[in-house]
Amino acid sequence: MNYIGLVNSVLKRLRETEVSSVSDNAYSKLIGEFVNDAKRQVEDSYAWNALSDTLTAVTGAGVFNYILVGSGQRFRIIDVLNDTDDFNLKYQTVQEMNRLFLLTSSEQGSPRYYNFNGTDANGDTQVDVYPIPNGVYNLRFNVIKPQPKLTSDADILLVPEEPVIFNAVARAMAERGEDGGIQSNEMYAIYNQSLADAIAIESSRYEEEGQWFAS
Repeated sequence: MNYIGLVNSVLKRLRETEVSSVSDNAYSKLIGEFVNDAKRQVEDSYAWNALSDTLTAVTGAGVFNYILVGSGQRFRIIDVLNDTDDFNLKYQTVQEMNRLFLLTSSEQGSPRYYNFNGTDANGDTQVDVYPIPNGVYNLRFNVIKPQPKLTSDADILLVPEEPVIFNAVARAMAERGEDGGIQSNEMYAIYNQSLADAIAIESSRYEEEGQWFAS
């Protein structure tokens, strides 16, 4: 479902007039914000397959710090591969990476370890790798990465739509008080059940995904 469709689905449940664009009036803009808040909460609740992505870093000799362009800061790691030499990189603690870089004679070669180290001016995450590359290696970071905020009417939601709609309705009801006999906490209960159902359906397809956390 696209952004305008989500907003109108929420408006209908609130018995409000549908709009032709999210920016039509102040209230539809508010509902648009609630939809994005709900989207974020649903995204953070589970490792949705629709949010899977691969970020790449191509190393150069003598350079150990790289920017994962487009990563932002909310992604979750699935695995990290040295695609050139065909093995998994292992996560290493900050303390151990400091020891390798500063307290020993730094090794150069094919990267075997990684550690995240701050962000750049665009808010993308930076990663250190070790050994310090001695040439070109293709590193693949397989991640779960939330989609950007919905802004255009035509933007398509990637995660399941029903939990997002019910969560946005609950937020709108909380903002304006009781709504025709149903309270926002009751709508949040409907949202939680919808989210649990969506996770159960998706997790049945992926045996490795056995846990989820309500945010």
